[in-house]
Parts: sequence; structure tokens; C-alpha cells
Amino acid sequence: MTGLAERLKARIRALGPMTLAEYMAECHFDPVEGYYATRDPLGAAGDFTTAPEISQMFGELVGLSLAQSWLDQGRPAPFQLAELGPGRGTLMTDIWRAAGVVPGFRESARVHLVEASPHLRAIQAHRLSDLPVTWHASAGELPKLPLWLVANEFFDALPIRQFQRDGTAWRERVVGLHEGDLALGLTDPMPRPDLAHRRDDTPEGGIVEPRPAALPIMAVIEDRIAERGGAALIIDYGDWRSRGDTFQALRAHAPTDSFAEPGAADLTAHVDFEALAHAAPRLRASRLAPQGVWLDRLGINQRAARLAESLTGGDLVSHLAATRRLTHPAEMGNLFKVLALVAEGAPMLPGLEPNE
Repeated sequence: MTGLAERLKARIRALGPMTLAEYMAECHFDPVEGYYATRDPLGAAGDFTTAPEISQMFGELVGLSLAQSWLDQGRPAPFQLAELGPGRGTLMTDIWRAAGVVPGFRESARVHLVEASPHLRAIQAHRLSDLPVTWHASAGELPKLPLWLVANEFFDALPIRQFQRDGTAWRERVVGLHEGDLALGLTDPMPRPDLAHRRDDTPEGGIVEPRPAALPIMAVIEDRIAERGGAALIIDYGDWRSRGDTFQALRAHAPTDSFAEPGAADLTAHVDFEALAHAAPRLRASRLAPQGVWLDRLGINQRAARLAESLTGGDLVSHLAATRRLTHPAEMGNLFKVLALVAEGAPMLPGLEPNE
């Protein structure tokens, strides 16, 4: 049992159960044992692998998509090229390289990274030492410039709350103690007017998962793009409307107990893309697209074939496996979805259709 677990138990004994959002925040960002505050979680030696780490093609196509959007909106200069939760900096590295073929893009871009983890910031600083990078602890610090933003596997890690339907009321699932161990329990039923729109699609005993921490972030994105132009590209696992209990813990690339060792596992939940779009009402949302379909529309198969021409043996096998992993419906192709947001009247990003 970790020291963080003992501190959480002491807090619960003193103050009572905590929301799942409070628990997730403590597990991720406790300065001593927090999951993201103290480690690099990516890759074979970590707990999960993201699309940019699987193949350079992912970041290249993201970069070209953002660059085309910048062209379509008249090449504003200067503008901010921002990423939420940039991990090791791999995605931004590939975006910067690919978008460099577009005249004026790099010269006009100011790279802004929103990263709360000092450990990951250090990795990013080393990886992106040649880029004009400014770091921020929160999205609210992003400057008031035209904004082209990407968030890949960022929103899924933001803390959620869970509410279980009980007739016309809701009971919140909270983290308390059971026989001395951390465990989920239920509050008494309470009215939740903010969840009234979920009653019709949530069965008795069903779970909904609001993500309050996403709302101020979406408000910043909305403000920058609506007032100054730009686009936001959000890629994550989930669906247009999240349904049921999707809270999970991942460690060493496999599911694990969410409460056994706080701070030792990645805690996530599916993204409700409808909620993100509705949190930025002044922006125009794309139709939600499966990642595989979106990458296909952007030309990943042609790019994969071009790269394959210079590969043989194991390198070729790995390349083909990476392409399949990114695009096939049985792998990441259908589980992960893509949403774009632009100002009213602005062209939609390549590979996506307006949600009209």
C-alpha cells in the first residue's frame, strides 16, 4: 500500500467520502506519488501507447490537416499552435516536421504546450529544443491569438464524476472505505437538474459520467477560436454520448484495480464528445468520425505505401502492423473518434464533415 493510499484513507476518515473526480485528481497529480506528476507513462516500458508513438504517419497527417486549415483561414500571423497534454512531444515533433512544407507556417507559428507534469515537461523540452515553445500549467494561460489546437488522448484522463440513476433522482458514486480499503459507495438520492437530459437514455441503475474539468478548458478554446479564428482537433476514445460505467485503470498495458495502489495506474474514462461540443456553443462542430475513417480520408494508405517502399524484413512488418493498429476497426480505428471545432463560417478541417 502506497503512502498516497494512506493519506487518502486519513482524509476520508476525517472528512467523509470523496467524489471520483477528487480521487482521480489526487492519483494523477499528487506531487509526491501522482501518476502523471512523477513518471513517463508511455511506451513499452510504461502503461499505454498513444497513436503518435505507434507511427510518425499519425502526427504527419494531423500536422498537414492543421496547416491546411490555417491556409483556408487566410494564413493569420502570428498564431499559436497548441497541444493539450503533449506527452513526450512526439506528436508536436511530427506536426512541426510535416507542416514545414507549407510556406510561412513555421514562421508564423508560436508553439504553446499545456502540461501540468514537471517530469513530462522536462522530456518535452529535450525533444522540442529547436522549436519556439512556451509551456503553460493550464489552458487558461494560452495567449489571445488565433488558435490551432490538438488534444490527443487528453480529455479521457480528466477527472469524472459518476451518477447512478435512481428513478427521477441520482445517487453519486463516491470513494470511501470498506473494511479499511478504498472502495466505491453511493450517496443518498438527490435531484440533479443538470442531468435531466440523460434520464431518457439512462436505464434505472445506469451510470452517467460528467467531466466538470473539461468545461473551463472548452470555454478557453471557444473564446480563442470564436474571437480570433483557428480550429481545435480532439482525438480520443469514446463516443458522441458516453453511456454506462467506463471508468478504468491501466497498468503495464493491462487493466488493473482502480483502488489498490493509488498513483500507480492511469485512470481514465470514455470521452463524451457531445458534452465537449455543447461546452463551446459559439463554435461549429464536425460530425464525429472514427479515427480509421478520418486517417483514410487524409491519405494514410498512400503515405504508408510510400514509406513501405524503403522498408524490408522486420521493419516492413512493423510498419504494416502500425498502420493496421491505427486504422483497423478491431484495433484503434473505431474505438478512437475525431472531433473538430471551428468558428462559424470557417471551413471544416480536411477529412471531417460539418455536423449539420
